[in-house]
Amino acid sequence: MNIKNTIGFVALLGLFTIFSGCRKDPAILKVFVRSSSNQLIPGARVVVVGDQQSTPPTQNFVDTVYTNSSGFAIMDMDQYFDAYPNDGTTGYFDIYVEHNNKVASGNTRCRVQTTSVETIYLPN
Repeated sequence: MNIKNTIGFVALLGLFTIFSGCRKDPAILKVFVRSSSNQLIPGARVVVVGDQQSTPPTQNFVDTVYTNSSGFAIMDMDQYFDAYPNDGTTGYFDIYVEHNNKVASGNTRCRVQTTSVETIYLPN
């Protein structure tokens, strides 16, 4: 191996190291839905809405998912942060849950590159 190949290899290895270290963690919202008796509820509809009354206000955002067989829903909040990159690293959201004619709500704060976890309890 000559000196040009060695320098090129070291430079390429250095660039690979730099760019592989730039990978960011996703922003995730995980919502557990439980009955009043603390049982996890699969198939519940979970709607997340940006809270425009918060300080600072959160931009328009609505997403709907259903809880999986384990009773929780996962939302990719990067879709919010990517849509409003100049609005900071935090968003405030209202959570609405519906299942078998029962409705419950809650709220949460999500941050960039962080997993937020909330539990919503359905009434009797």
